[in-house]
Amino acid sequence: VQVAESGGGLVQPGGSLTLTCATSGDFLTIGDMAWYRQAPGGHRDLVASMAYSGATEYANSVKGRFTVRRGNTKGTLNLQMTSLHPDDTAVYSCYVRYRDQFYVFREIWGQGTQVTVSS
Repeated sequence: VQVAESGGGLVQPGGSLTLTCATSGDFLTIGDMAWYRQAPGGHRDLVASMAYSGATEYANSVKGRFTVRRGNTKGTLNLQMTSLHPDDTAVYSCYVRYRDQFYVFREIWGQGTQVTVSS
């Protein structure tokens, strides 16, 4: 099973970006999925998550600006980011919890995608 993020890049303050997390490989079900970010010299912090039930959770710093949604393909999670600020600059990584072919729960992280907010 692999996880790949896409959609990062350079954007001006106030702009928007949508990140996509795509899960591929042999898995039975997808459980919780989440986006984390790590700024230079900082810790990896939760940005937004979606539980298997569909319940969402957001960091206070992104509430009202970021929205997380499941994609049309199984194992896909999109992060729509608006009103971006230079403080949002970070490497954004996707976390996926899934059940493998032996019904064992496993976790996997993507490599990350860089988001830079700058004029």
